[in-house]
Amino acid sequence: MATLSSLSPAPAAAGTRAEPTITWAPCEEEPSAECGRLTVPVDWAEPGGPTVDIAVARRKATDQAARVGSLVINPGGPGGSGVEAVYGAPGSYTEELQKRFDIVGFDPRGVGRSNPVICSASVYNQMPHTVMKSQADFDAWDAFTKRLHADCRARTGPLYDHVDSRDVARDMDALRAALGEEKLTYYGISYGTLIGQMYAELFPGRVRALGLDSNMDHSLDVAGFLATEAVAVEDAFDQFVGWCEQEPSCVLHGQDIRAIWQNLREQARRGELVYPSTGTKMTELQVIYNAALGNEGPDWVTLSQTINWLNGGPEPDWVPPLPGRQPVEGDVAYLPTTILCQDYNLRVRNYAEYAALLRVSGALAPDTGYHPYPIDDLPICMNYPTTNPPHQLRYTGDAPLLLGNSLHDPATPWIWSANAARQLGSKAVLLTYEGWGHRIYGKDKCQTDIFDEYLISLKVPAHGTRCAVGTPEESLKLRSRTPAWPTDRLSWAAPGIG
Repeated sequence: MATLSSLSPAPAAAGTRAEPTITWAPCEEEPSAECGRLTVPVDWAEPGGPTVDIAVARRKATDQAARVGSLVINPGGPGGSGVEAVYGAPGSYTEELQKRFDIVGFDPRGVGRSNPVICSASVYNQMPHTVMKSQADFDAWDAFTKRLHADCRARTGPLYDHVDSRDVARDMDALRAALGEEKLTYYGISYGTLIGQMYAELFPGRVRALGLDSNMDHSLDVAGFLATEAVAVEDAFDQFVGWCEQEPSCVLHGQDIRAIWQNLREQARRGELVYPSTGTKMTELQVIYNAALGNEGPDWVTLSQTINWLNGGPEPDWVPPLPGRQPVEGDVAYLPTTILCQDYNLRVRNYAEYAALLRVSGALAPDTGYHPYPIDDLPICMNYPTTNPPHQLRYTGDAPLLLGNSLHDPATPWIWSANAARQLGSKAVLLTYEGWGHRIYGKDKCQTDIFDEYLISLKVPAHGTRCAVGTPEESLKLRSRTPAWPTDRLSWAAPGIG
């Protein structure tokens, strides 16, 4: 399968679009799955204009006699590949779900194999340090983003201004039609939930089932976004510290973990902290990244070993790469952050407004200071339009919706899912996992079975249903192919929500 898709002009005589189709063939990278392409308009307001090819992959239901239909999936990001999620589906979904559905994923427009948003590495590598400390820093970012967006727009083409989640939801409806499904069955994680939420708004009568795991809250302004994220990462860090204080096997057990952590932050702030494996000086932002990434699984063992290592202790059993944005080698840099910029208004007017937002985060999160993901993304959204402005969700369909979240999610706070469920109305049921980490499907049998039963049989649990923490063998099998620490996470190179 080609690495990049191409933009194509529509036929001159095109008035209305033909019914979408996909030609399937074994995937070059994963022959046990099928791959194809779906052609959609760059601008859905101009269906006869230029088009873009969306990369699609599927694994057919393992029991065709019991097949329910197609289950479209998205792993989040923004910037996550649905094609690769299909490649890894046998390790991510139960055997029962694989029996019942063709599992179908796609790389959203602007991502991966679907005309990715690209920029010149020579421009991207001029990016100032993320965390601004003065009006001069703000002015530097203001000038840089003007150059960056002009360069990325020229490199990416007209799709650059059409990558928001409403556009992706329209693409997903074209995918539904091409799959021959009257209604959509969908499971989205993290940023993938926003695609599902937009689909529910745009096509309420075409929803069969939407399983939305670890939800975005599209009603948030920049202040609400940063504040709720700061609370989430601080809460997750508190949970980690509590575990380490009670667990003798934790390498930091018996020590003042919060004091060690604050000392690392202060060393980084002074430019004195070196990442041992590379000799690279760490920024405070890179230190704080560990609190977010180490709690996503969570993988508290690796997080404790990493903190101990940075504090002069032995090397961890597994050494995570230096987190955060890194200089890009070669000619091209990828920038999926533009998707977030189009969906959320993260722009600030001046340094004073920015500094006030950081002070609020610092008060809400005394240990972590702020959440690294939106802080790393916010400056990039300067001088860039929000084409899908934040708003209260509105769902007018009859199909029940299932939303889920853990209580201690460092990436998408539980309150985001609670808010999204409230906005979507009485048809939306919120399932709470009384545990930790990001994505609840596959962590324990309780919520995994509930999601499976909903997607297969459309049965939703009662409002207020909660799943306790446990570790049955059935759920552990789902995680056997993926390390608990998110080593393949795009955030290591280009931060995202998840």
